[in-house]
Amino acid sequence: MTLKGSPASEGIGLGRAIVIRESDSEISNTQVTDINTELNRFLAAVERAKEEIKEIKETAQRNLGEKNAMIFDAHLLILEDPELLNMVKENISKGMNAESALDESAKFFETILSSLEDEYMRERANDIRDVTSRVIKILSHKEEIDLKSIPSCSIVVARELTPSQTAQMNKQNVRGFVTEKGGKTSHTAIIARTYEIPAVVGIGDITSLVRDGDFLIIDGNDGTVYVNPDESLIREYEKRLEEETRKKEELRKFLQIEARTQDSRRIKLVANIAHVDETDVALKNGAEGVGLFRTEFLFMDRTEPPSEEEQFEAYKTVLEKMGERPVIIRTLDIGGDKSIPYLNIPKEENPFLGCRAIRLCLAQQDLFKVQLRALLRASVYGNLKIMFPMISCIDEIIQTKEIMKEVKTELDKEGIKYSEDFEIGIMVETPSAAIISDMLAEEVDFFSIGSNDLIQYTLVIDRTNDKVSYLYNPLHPAVLRLIKLTVDNAHKKGIEVGVCGEIASDLNMVPILIGLGVDELSVSPSKVLNVKKKIFETNSEKEKVTIQKLIGTM
Repeated sequence: MTLKGSPASEGIGLGRAIVIRESDSEISNTQVTDINTELNRFLAAVERAKEEIKEIKETAQRNLGEKNAMIFDAHLLILEDPELLNMVKENISKGMNAESALDESAKFFETILSSLEDEYMRERANDIRDVTSRVIKILSHKEEIDLKSIPSCSIVVARELTPSQTAQMNKQNVRGFVTEKGGKTSHTAIIARTYEIPAVVGIGDITSLVRDGDFLIIDGNDGTVYVNPDESLIREYEKRLEEETRKKEELRKFLQIEARTQDSRRIKLVANIAHVDETDVALKNGAEGVGLFRTEFLFMDRTEPPSEEEQFEAYKTVLEKMGERPVIIRTLDIGGDKSIPYLNIPKEENPFLGCRAIRLCLAQQDLFKVQLRALLRASVYGNLKIMFPMISCIDEIIQTKEIMKEVKTELDKEGIKYSEDFEIGIMVETPSAAIISDMLAEEVDFFSIGSNDLIQYTLVIDRTNDKVSYLYNPLHPAVLRLIKLTVDNAHKKGIEVGVCGEIASDLNMVPILIGLGVDELSVSPSKVLNVKKKIFETNSEKEKVTIQKLIGTM
């Protein structure tokens, strides 16, 4: 049997299925007459669940790191949410037993989240189910599935894996994840990519189609899962896995050497990260620094913004781990395809062209200042570079620098130290920024090209719309001309240009970007060595000739 889903983490995995099944039908639904006793039973189960979650958080901190353990703070907040608790209490007061009262309330909130357009918020319905299922199991005296002693060479199959499940799991024995639900922003996908475990998501009914012990082949490169394949297919994939392993070993020879082209041009190769723990994977794969730390993920999975102290600890940790290597931290980039309910951003007809990224930060300056304070405080712990997203005009940079001055003045008054040596830069991801890049270069220390949005805005297409996605072409002469214009203007002013979008890790685009004169490529940690190998195979002077053919004379 061959099943098709969405690839969430690259790689090939072969092993026996461990199927995690959750059955809603087992929840008891009886009428109660002693309301007070039932309320106390419910509240006692909630308190016990809190204790269990705190223990899981401690395990997660040891096994997954501080950042991935933060989600359990959000889980604790769910158990303190007055709207949820009051709805359960109201249901119990009507004579429902605690199990069914909680189940019905949880489903109400899950339905609301699942109906939202934003993919990330839809995924958060799983957190409510994770937390409330724990309470229901306590009420029902049911045992938790033991994932600590998972057998070696296992492929975990589930409706959707929860943070509490992955926190306890022995990931050394896991060869892959397959889930019915989830997308690229799901917890399963993030954990899989962090630990370089192949994963396929979005295969409906897989927990019904697969049994414990079935032999599975999971192809995280194209999203295919084979159930009980024949010997010839197993041998084929074993060979592919051996080849994949061999290539990884071969790439290790590039680990400790600087990336240079055939004609000795130096290209800096750094990593994109979204979580603190990805720093370790980046270093393991030889990244020379962090080219993009997506701080918006610190603001997700919660009901209120992270405090200054929490942000400070996250930035400090990454800077300390990276030592003298540069760390580019991008300020909050929310809006467009990413939203956060507690920020109360009004719904817009076209959020990609609305109040997002730097526009949101300038509109909500209290939120912005907290982040800048945390960044400046962390600056003394490493080589910090602060980057502002979605810049489209000079005024945005001037206003941002003024707010930065205000924050510095506040810290000076409080006697709090910060580095004076950090650089500031911008994302060039709008055509307007590329066109006035000569003017913007006077105001900042570096550029980083956000190719995903730059291509989208230049070619006037929604990259998430399947009907027009075929027009998304990074080799379009208009796109290449804007990149070259940005690079040329930056170099005239003596500043460097990096690329942190998807094209930086596209092996077909790497030579093109080098030919355009880009100084730095920032890619996902797992792609660092592949891209480094491609750089060594590239002749920058020959690529300049290719560029002239592609874009003509400017």
